Amino acid sequence: MTQAPEAVRDGCIFCAIVAQRAEASMVYEDDITVVFMDINPATPGHLLVVPRRHAVGLEDLDGETSVHVWSVGHQMARAVRRSGLRCDGINLFVADGTVAFQEVLHFHLHVIPRFAGDGFVIQADWKARDRLLLDADAEALRGALLRGTD
Repeated sequence: MTQAPEAVRDGCIFCAIVAQRAEASMVYEDDITVVFMDINPATPGHLLVVPRRHAVGLEDLDGETSVHVWSVGHQMARAVRRSGLRCDGINLFVADGTVAFQEVLHFHLHVIPRFAGDGFVIQADWKARDRLLLDADAEALRGALLRGTD
């Protein structure tokens, strides 16, 4: 099951892990994804679901791989809850682009066990948005959907 990916990027640590040229604490593998422990976890049990084929971000993933990554993420979240590791909740998190805090430019889904006082925070300047602006944003997004997703 550990076939080499068709698209491997030199210098990509996740491609090196997929190709077994770098160490990782592997949890799960199939023909499309690998799952391993994050070396710098937000909390104990923090996992990364990584497609074998190199893709920088969401826009670079084909639909089948995207669906599979999220399905495996769901399986991993269930496993974390059943594992005995401290887990009162789960965050599934994707950072798509450096401005969104993506550090490794190979798409990955974080599965992060959560518990009160774990130190992981997501902060934003949450503000209500005017309905006319929301409607304009919705129109732009509907137009993008009509232009296709793949």
